[in-house]
Amino acid sequence: MTDLRNASLAEVDPLISEAIDNEVARQANGLELIASENFVSEAVLEAAGSVFTNKYAEGYPKKRYYGGCEWTDVVEQAAIDRAKQLFGADHANVQPHSGAQANMSVYLAAIQYGDQILGMNLSHGGHLTHGHPMNFSGISYKVADYGVSKETEQIDYDELQRIAEEHKPKLLVCGASAYPRIIDFKRIGEIAKSVGARMFADIAHIAGPVVADLHPSPVPHADYVTTTTHKTLRGPRGGLILCKEEHAKEIDRKLFPGVQGGPLVHIIAAKAVAFGEALRDDFKEYQRQILANAKALAGELQQHGLRLVSGGTDNHLMLVDVWMDGKGITGKDAEKALEAANITVNKNTIPFDQNKPFVASGLRIGTPAVTTRGMKEPEMQEIGRLIAEVIHAPESEEVRKQVLRAVSELSARFPLYAKRLAQRKSRVNSGD
Repeated sequence: MTDLRNASLAEVDPLISEAIDNEVARQANGLELIASENFVSEAVLEAAGSVFTNKYAEGYPKKRYYGGCEWTDVVEQAAIDRAKQLFGADHANVQPHSGAQANMSVYLAAIQYGDQILGMNLSHGGHLTHGHPMNFSGISYKVADYGVSKETEQIDYDELQRIAEEHKPKLLVCGASAYPRIIDFKRIGEIAKSVGARMFADIAHIAGPVVADLHPSPVPHADYVTTTTHKTLRGPRGGLILCKEEHAKEIDRKLFPGVQGGPLVHIIAAKAVAFGEALRDDFKEYQRQILANAKALAGELQQHGLRLVSGGTDNHLMLVDVWMDGKGITGKDAEKALEAANITVNKNTIPFDQNKPFVASGLRIGTPAVTTRGMKEPEMQEIGRLIAEVIHAPESEEVRKQVLRAVSELSARFPLYAKRLAQRKSRVNSGD
C-alpha cells in the first residue's frame, strides 16, 4: 500500500495530477486574455502550496484563538505591512478569501441591513456585489444604480450626482469589473460627502495601476477600499480590505468572526510574497507595459474594423463590441471561436446591450497575463490581428488552423512555467 504521507500527487491521484498537468499546458500553449486573470511567480506558487495549509489561526496577529501561531503571525503581519505600504493606507485586513467576502465585510461594517446603497450597474461595467438583485448586496440592501452615458459610454458624474441626491444612499459604491476608462475617485468622494454617504471603492481590476501611480488612488477619498489580489496585482486568488483607522476595528470584527472563520494562512503567505514583489521598481515598469500593451491591442483591433466601447482604453482592459447592432456575432460565439484557436477571452455585456448576459454582445479583453510573459507592443499588434481574423470569419476552419499555428509559435517565444511543462512532458513520455 502507498504511504500517503510521502507519495507524489501522481501516485495518490492520477486523475487530478493529469488535470493539473493539462492546465499547465493550456496556460503555456495559449494566449490568456481574460482581464481578471494573471500568472503568479514560482515564489507565490511555492508559498501557496506550503505547510501553512495545515494551520488554523482564527483571530489576528498576537490575538489568536489557537496556539502555535508564531510563524503565522510573521507572514500575516508582513502581508499587512506590505499592503499598507503599497497603497498608503491606514489599515489593511489581508484575510478575505475573495473579493466578494471582502465586500460583504465592508457592507456589514458600514451600513445596516435594508439601507440604501448606490452602485454601478452590472451591465454598464459594475460588479455583482455592487447591488445586483441575485447577489447578497441586492438581496440585503435597497439598491439604486448608475451607469454610463449613451453618447460617451463613460461615467457621467453630473448624472451620478443627480442620482445620489435623489436616492440619498448611506453607501456609494464605485469601481468596476468591465470599465476601460479612468475613474474619478476624487469626484465620487465629493458626491458621497454632499449627500452624507460613506464611500466604498472596489479596485479589484485596477489595483496594480493604482499602486504604480498610473491610475488615481481612491485611498485618500474613500472610507473603505477593497481589491482582489490575483488580477493586476499578480498574486494568489484572494481579497484585501483597506480602510481609514477609524473603521479598522469594525472592519476586522465584521470579517472575523462576522463573515469568515479561520484564515487561509498559506494564501496569506502567498499574498505577502506578491505584495513584496509589487513593492519592487520593476513592478511599476510591468504595470506601465500592461497599459501600453492595452493601448496597442486596442488600436490594432480598431484598425481591423472592431468597435471598442467608449472608443478605447485607459487601463488594462477593453470591451469589444462584436455584435455591432446585429451585423456581427454574439459575444458567446466569439468567445467559443477564439477558444478553439487557443485564445482565451470572456463574453461580456456592453452598455445598453441588446442580448442577454449569457449571450452578450461583447468581449472583455485584458493584457496583464500576456504582459507577464514578456510580450510587448509588436506582439499586441499580432494578437489584435489574430483576434480580428477569427471574429470576422468564426466558422472558417482554414482561419482557425492558421491562427492556431500563429498562437503556438507566439507562445513558444514567451515560455511560461517551463520547468513544470518539462515535468509534464517527462511524465507523459514515461507513461506515469
